[in-house]
Amino acid sequence: MSYPPIKRSLDILTALSALILIWPVLLCVAIAIRLDSPGPALFLQPRVGLGGRVFRVFKFRSMRSDTAGPVLTQVNDPRITKLGHLLRRTSIDELPQLLNILQGDMSLIGPRPEVPSIVETYPSDWRPVFDVRPGLTGWAQIHGRDDLDIPTKLGYDLAYVANLRFGLDWRIFWATFPLLLKGVGIK
Repeated sequence: MSYPPIKRSLDILTALSALILIWPVLLCVAIAIRLDSPGPALFLQPRVGLGGRVFRVFKFRSMRSDTAGPVLTQVNDPRITKLGHLLRRTSIDELPQLLNILQGDMSLIGPRPEVPSIVETYPSDWRPVFDVRPGLTGWAQIHGRDDLDIPTKLGYDLAYVANLRFGLDWRIFWATFPLLLKGVGIK
């Protein structure tokens, strides 16, 4: 059996186990968001995934819901709530994407999904990033995350796709945790 079918099974097992373990935390975060600022606790945003298909990614809302602004978040973006800063710094805002993994839209490890307006700027030779499911974390995330410009990020994503194997996913998985604890590369 090749790695991708095993990868999907591991994704389901890991996402389901994580959701079972952390559901009380998710509930508390959702309540805290509602108390912190008006609006829903979850934010759904279109992203481009496997095969170039657009899906809705789940995130905890970290910005005020009554504002508009650029697609890319800026450093010290005034739209981000006080609680939102904490959620982003700890990446807790990304945890609802475990549901995207269960739905089959995402994988635990893979290139991060981008919004369609950014994907439209990709040169055609970068399309192989859509040959795999996008991930909650990935090769680019452990090499700089939000500090990377789009071409550098895509270079890491293409390298990941070209070298897809269990050992690389394992390395990315374990390298992610220390970076999350330090808040490295997060805007």
